[in-house]
Amino acid sequence: MTAKTFDAIIIGAGQAGTPLAGRLNAAGMSVALIERKLVGGTCVNTGCIPTKTMVASAYAAHLARRAADYGVTLSGPVGVDYKAIKARKDKVSGASRTGLETWIAGMDKCTLYRGHARFESANTVRVGNDLLTAEKIFLNTGGRASVPDLPGIHDIDYLTNSSMMDLEILPRHLVVVGGSYISLEFAQMFRRFGSEVTVIEKSPHLAGREDEDVSAAILLILENEGIAVHVGADDIGFAKQGNDIAVTFSAGEPPAVGSHVLLALGRTPNTDDLGLDKAGVAVDLRGFVTVDDQLRTSVPGIWAMGDCNGKGAFTHTSYNDYEIVAANLLDNDPRKVSDRVEAYALYIDPPLGRCGMTEAAVKKSGRKALVGQRPMTRVGRAVEKGETQGFMKILVDADTREILGCSVLGPGGDEAVHCVLDLMYAKAPVDTLARAMHIHPTVSELLPTIAQELKPLV
Repeated sequence: MTAKTFDAIIIGAGQAGTPLAGRLNAAGMSVALIERKLVGGTCVNTGCIPTKTMVASAYAAHLARRAADYGVTLSGPVGVDYKAIKARKDKVSGASRTGLETWIAGMDKCTLYRGHARFESANTVRVGNDLLTAEKIFLNTGGRASVPDLPGIHDIDYLTNSSMMDLEILPRHLVVVGGSYISLEFAQMFRRFGSEVTVIEKSPHLAGREDEDVSAAILLILENEGIAVHVGADDIGFAKQGNDIAVTFSAGEPPAVGSHVLLALGRTPNTDDLGLDKAGVAVDLRGFVTVDDQLRTSVPGIWAMGDCNGKGAFTHTSYNDYEIVAANLLDNDPRKVSDRVEAYALYIDPPLGRCGMTEAAVKKSGRKALVGQRPMTRVGRAVEKGETQGFMKILVDADTREILGCSVLGPGGDEAVHCVLDLMYAKAPVDTLARAMHIHPTVSELLPTIAQELKPLV
């Protein structure tokens, strides 16, 4: 079979692969874009866009139930139409995917292949009956939910973040196994829709990568909404119990018995069925493609972007991977992964916005540091909105005055944190923030105040 030759092959039409196809095409290159599932990847189809659409519905339901707190009366009880919520989610997600597909179809030199790509050599890829070759190949294959071999797991029907998006009915009792970002968003969301919800986490704290004070505040937020949380679970197992599922979590404790179980126990890269060995592409022990600071793999002419390279597990890190690759290839701009500041959000309500180092990481570094913080009960905007859970915290190097990190858990925390993130990229001292005039009344206006009230971190 004669191979079809392109200037570039991109495996995966996710949040790095799709924009890269557009950029390469605009530069005059012929591109083969391969996708075995849905264009847009996790973000568009089972991640950010659909879940945050559902989070918005959950917030509306929660706010309606609190209407009396704001002096607003409703003519009847607040109800939730889960089918309508799903239909809204599907419409928003579908429109985003259709927009991408239309954009790709309009490219002059981009061919979209539907199917599973596998390497046959370092520059040759097979997709079904098509054999493709290119001197430049880019991996953007993403990841999937991990399913550990826990006792009884194969005896039950369980949900993952992907299959949750297809759920047609509202669970009577949702048991969420895992206590990190995906799991907590689903837990609060479905509690607000009306499900009974139990969260089971093996670590001693929820959102284990966060500082203990942040984790404790998250726990309180969830418990205040009637979510049962069990941490330190050391004996997780599953068994059918009639039409329900019993989830054991600790010796001597009664199991959590639910109608549905959601597994949210981490992510596995989609690299195990790509034929990477035939191309000579190295992976680490967890299956992530090994890359350098400019996202080049162990094989010249092959790059890896997005979740499959282990350098980030977010849409924004995937998109930034695309920007780094494009800058180096097309702009003679030597951008690097190590240039970026870690930043992400947890989309419970109120949301957590995070950038830079945690307090634990700062202490572990051994450097002298300063800390400033303020509870949302002392933030006028939060009080006015009636949303006073959470707090803000800034960490600063005591000698250089460099901002080391920031956590904003509260109304608009995912937006407010960018005030600090941008200063970190500018390498501006905390004094720049302290002297800034922010708009009143906002959550962000208290960040300069916190910067003026720093104390030694002990």
